[in-house]
Amino acid sequence: MSLTIALLTVSDTRTRADDRSGDALQQRLEAGGHRLVERCIVPDNRYQIRAELSRWIADPAVQVVISSGGTGLTGRDGTPEAVAPLLDKTIEGFGELFRVLSFETIGTSTLQSRCLAGVANGTVIFVLPGSLDAVQTAWDRLISAQLNEATRPCNLVQLLPRLTEPAG
Repeated sequence: MSLTIALLTVSDTRTRADDRSGDALQQRLEAGGHRLVERCIVPDNRYQIRAELSRWIADPAVQVVISSGGTGLTGRDGTPEAVAPLLDKTIEGFGELFRVLSFETIGTSTLQSRCLAGVANGTVIFVLPGSLDAVQTAWDRLISAQLNEATRPCNLVQLLPRLTEPAG
């Protein structure tokens, strides 16, 4: 099943010409048979991040959003804080598993990987660190399988139609 995906790069310095992480995500999602709906870069500003993400969350044509960047510990890094209030539910295991996998390549530096995932208005959202290694690890070892309806015993694709059902 082909999904529609939007990519958001959070950076004060990157442009489309040097956004290697965004390029890697776009290449991977297209190779996986998915369709890029939109791709943009916003500065490390929680309100601009929320504005762009909110637009995509409200758009029924966007099924998945993947952001990269702004997840560090510096004063300007605020992507997790910008995104978390928008989520209806978090996918706790994503960040935990990402850090386990990331430990294999960057050791204890993975403690600084403040990635997360969740669902908002039926849209699946992944928040990734901005390094090329981080986006490759996340896509290759976690996201691609969960966006593939053949992954068993379960995957996020099979849940998409039910993400907006009312609570019981």
